[in-house]
Amino acid sequence: MGLEEVKQKKKRKKRGRFVFRVSIIGALLGAVVFTLVSNIQADNTIYRAGDQAPDFKLQQINESNERESVQLSDLEGKGVMLNFWGTWCKPCEREMPYMQELYGKYKDKGIEIVAVSLDSTELVVDRFVDRHNLTFPVPHDTTEEVRDLYKVGPLPSTFFINPEGEIVEYVEGALTLESLEGHLQNILPEA
Repeated sequence: MGLEEVKQKKKRKKRGRFVFRVSIIGALLGAVVFTLVSNIQADNTIYRAGDQAPDFKLQQINESNERESVQLSDLEGKGVMLNFWGTWCKPCEREMPYMQELYGKYKDKGIEIVAVSLDSTELVVDRFVDRHNLTFPVPHDTTEEVRDLYKVGPLPSTFFINPEGEIVEYVEGALTLESLEGHLQNILPEA
């Protein structure tokens, strides 16, 4: 191998490294641009106390004969406890009896409890609802669209919404019977 061939080989290696580096930098730049554009287009609104609760419509699981839908805007004029939960979530399961107990007491006072299930299959939720004799609306968010809309993190998560549709409070984690009743008192419609 002559001196000229060695120089040519080194040139090709250099050129190859250069092309590789430019490709990597281009890919990284593309990823950064994609991320920025995605974040600009995404709705990153985080709803807090004082905000209007965004409307949604979901199919309810626990109706006996026909599946009704639950739409938040249909509940205008009522206080709404909007709870996000899953059957695999032990703290969620612990607070369900409290929700059921208070539902009977507050339903006639203008409070609606809506427990949005984030489970993947309806059968699991049906069994859970039957086992706990839940009578309040249990809609099923199969696509997690409503979970994403409300930016729900850990489960259980609960929004307390006043009769005007405004979020009064957001609570992450399980509620005790006493704290749950206190939150429901805060969203009672005026008599």
